[in-house]
Amino acid sequence: MAKTDKLATASVLAFEKKLVPSDGRLYGTQWDKRDESATVLKLQEKSVRGTISNRITKEADKDPIKLNAKIEKPNLQTVDSCALGSEQDTLKLSFTLKVLSGVQQPSACNSAEFAASYKQAADAYIQAEGFKELAKRYAANLANGRFLWRNRVGAENIEVRVWVCNEGEQRDWTFNAKTFSVRDFDNLPAGVLELADLIADALSGRREFLMLSVTAYAQVGLAQDVYPSEELVLDKSNSKSKKSKILYHIDGVAGMHSQKIGNALRSIDTWYPVDEDSPYIGPIAVEPYGAVTNLGKAFRTPKAKVDFYTLFDSFARGGSLSQTEQHYVMAVLVRGGVFGESGKD
Repeated sequence: MAKTDKLATASVLAFEKKLVPSDGRLYGTQWDKRDESATVLKLQEKSVRGTISNRITKEADKDPIKLNAKIEKPNLQTVDSCALGSEQDTLKLSFTLKVLSGVQQPSACNSAEFAASYKQAADAYIQAEGFKELAKRYAANLANGRFLWRNRVGAENIEVRVWVCNEGEQRDWTFNAKTFSVRDFDNLPAGVLELADLIADALSGRREFLMLSVTAYAQVGLAQDVYPSEELVLDKSNSKSKKSKILYHIDGVAGMHSQKIGNALRSIDTWYPVDEDSPYIGPIAVEPYGAVTNLGKAFRTPKAKVDFYTLFDSFARGGSLSQTEQHYVMAVLVRGGVFGESGKD
């Protein structure tokens, strides 16, 4: 494909996501009886009397009397919590995942010339790579239970079961998530590679779509707290009648946001640049600027010319990218988003 530097990026350009997880629902059960029954987990509201532990401002520090009065005062809070029952030691998390094809076709594009150039590049990638590397990593993140997030830490046993739900297909796998590393994607067993082949077929268009059902069991301990998604509280008022922590539920059942599950599944970017200031921390979620918000760090900056837009503009115009750069660009397109070039400065 000849490179066309003069080809302008479309001002309207969007891609629909191709990995579509549902919300996750949380249940409680016993490890030895996990095949028999499970009960839905409900949120519990707690009112707690804590202490002031946040860092004091410099202004308050100037007046010792006011400072002492402030830190001696109790910190009253109302929070949501979620825990297993008194006879339960295992968390069950269930969700579904749909894998779609058609990444070579933008859902919106106002430049036929740009769309044709991009489609040629995407078709060449599919022909050469077939999404095999990306699919292997998505399958590994299903098998290793990364989507359990904090619930994965300190679990004695973790089992992940995956079923194909497409009509007429009966395939399933059971993985011991504790045997997998969450820092690399090497030495994967045959079951993960079989699942990856199906995901790759769906992404490449060799099949119309793939529907998976996923259930994870994490033996976290008798009556232990478990961790659904936390809701973002936009109202920052200091009213004591408001909850300081609000957890997510689905019709009363403790839940995990589909966005949080999706973030875990697309945590496959090990190709970001590493230096003394930003050492390798393991796979990060595929994002246009490689942003990891809990670290306050973007690993793919435009200045370094390793961000999505720099690489995508070259890719779509027929430019030469390394294999790992192509993997990253296509992974962002699988993620989906709005990527048009605004006419405003």
